[in-house]
Amino acid sequence: MFLSLRAEVEDALEGALSALEFPTDDLGIEEPPADVESVLASSVAFRLAGEAGQAPPQVAAQIAEEIDVDEVAYVSEIQTQGPYLNFLPSDAYFGETLETATDEGYGALTDRDTSVVVEHTSANPTGPVHVGRARNPIIGDAVATLLEYAGYDVSRHYYVNDAGRQMAVFTWAYETFDEDDLEDDPERDRIEYDLVRYYRTGNAFLENASEEEVEAAEAEIESIMQGLEEGDEDAYERVSEVVDQVLSGMKACLGRLPAEFDEFIKETRFMRNGDTDDLVSRLKELDEAVYEEDAWQLELEAHGIDKNLVFLRSDDTSLYATRDLAHHEWKFDEYDRAVTVLGEDHKLQARQLRTALDLLGNDTDPLEQVLYSYVNLPEGKMSTRRGTGVDLDDLLDEAIDRARGEVEDRLDDRIRDDDLDDEDIERIAHQVGIGAVRYDIVSKQPTKAITFEWDRALDFEAQSAPYVQYVHARCCGILEEAGLDPETDLADQDIELDALEADLLDTDAERDLLETIARFPAVVDEAADDLEPHQIATYTREFADRFNGFYRECPVLADDVDPDLRAARLALVAASKHTVANALEILGVAAPRSM
Repeated sequence: MFLSLRAEVEDALEGALSALEFPTDDLGIEEPPADVESVLASSVAFRLAGEAGQAPPQVAAQIAEEIDVDEVAYVSEIQTQGPYLNFLPSDAYFGETLETATDEGYGALTDRDTSVVVEHTSANPTGPVHVGRARNPIIGDAVATLLEYAGYDVSRHYYVNDAGRQMAVFTWAYETFDEDDLEDDPERDRIEYDLVRYYRTGNAFLENASEEEVEAAEAEIESIMQGLEEGDEDAYERVSEVVDQVLSGMKACLGRLPAEFDEFIKETRFMRNGDTDDLVSRLKELDEAVYEEDAWQLELEAHGIDKNLVFLRSDDTSLYATRDLAHHEWKFDEYDRAVTVLGEDHKLQARQLRTALDLLGNDTDPLEQVLYSYVNLPEGKMSTRRGTGVDLDDLLDEAIDRARGEVEDRLDDRIRDDDLDDEDIERIAHQVGIGAVRYDIVSKQPTKAITFEWDRALDFEAQSAPYVQYVHARCCGILEEAGLDPETDLADQDIELDALEADLLDTDAERDLLETIARFPAVVDEAADDLEPHQIATYTREFADRFNGFYRECPVLADDVDPDLRAARLALVAASKHTVANALEILGVAAPRSM
């Protein structure tokens, strides 16, 4: 409803400004002043005061006088406050909000007929997923779901680095060493924890072995890389044996978040089909191409980048960046938009990539990049190669354990015996624990560094995941107590929505909650435009505050509540349930039915 209201206000303002012969290029629509109970405000009088030769309040009064409120369905009144025009919502606005939001799909926008590929995570398949990279799948998955809610046709991709030196080293180590050569047992009973020991052993060997041994090893590593470059099937199969096994374990870890993918795109795909060779030929023809320091490079200083992009080594092997250029040209052919989630350490490479694509004649407007800072823990730095640091699995296990403790501490014996059994507690611990990790990470602006803190993330009273999740559980509890199914639209149950009168919901708490619900589709729209899922998290905190105010002040099922008011408040609870459930779904956070 908020989007419809905004469109109405825009039309009304444009009509009034045209009638007054004022320019309509900037309507000045914004959030209303805090002390006014409106849903939209316009500061256009500020802009027009000089042209009109009058004070802004006088201009605002003229514009308000020109608008016929009776022709604006969702506006009941226009109030002026100094230079502001404040638009107050009508009963029709609240009524349609209530009816629309009781649909379980509330918040999803209409189909835009636009395809978007969202590439995220894409961690090298060299071992377990580490906490330092955990922000990528969490943000990436939220961005993808947000775009789906905003009406885009989204495909989630993981770009697999299966052709670089790291994978050649891993393959050589896997084929060279035996279990007896490995120092430690696997940290977990999962394939990537087993195989990463070979990778670590291989790197240790290359650092500490004799010169002759290292030369022999490097020759084999080089032969694997050359084989991949030449399209040798045997080399590809050798590397794939390692990559596919490690990747299967990484998928299992990411599935716990959950973060799932539609496609895993291997970079060798663009070597085997000839795209990389074709791209290298085109790069060499560019004016920026030079052969320096035993490599082909693009000089990008004239384009504001002070570091060259190396795209071909002296031995004619390509680099990750070369294959990624071919990968992106493929994206442009297949999708209308291409969004990539990248760590801040890739900012330079992202600029080089875009510039090179421009030079190759591509339209790079569809390319959008979401850059993020890393997640830090008090334990310190993390490194796959040396086998130190904290794995994402460790973080999720700890989250579940801590959440289980929080849940058990909050249950008295009666609730444990009558309502929640051990299976329920375990389910809630998973939903709350993993939800707390995701929410705490995705709720921050991506460019801000995060130090993860347990006390903050699992605080049921503060504005955290459990705080918002509890609102959903409370909504479900109210609906179930009323004999309604929380998972089903009210229109399919005993409540006749067309008979509801939203004007019965006339307290400040009820109207504040309805206004917040009405804004949800607009928040989705704006957050998707900005590729900022943290805007949804900010919204959920405001929503939770508004719902809790309603819950404290407006009894729903009390015996003395009028039946019509009871039905209206139940509809408001159902609308709240769908709103918060869908907002949490965008963030990838579970919406528990009970807590």
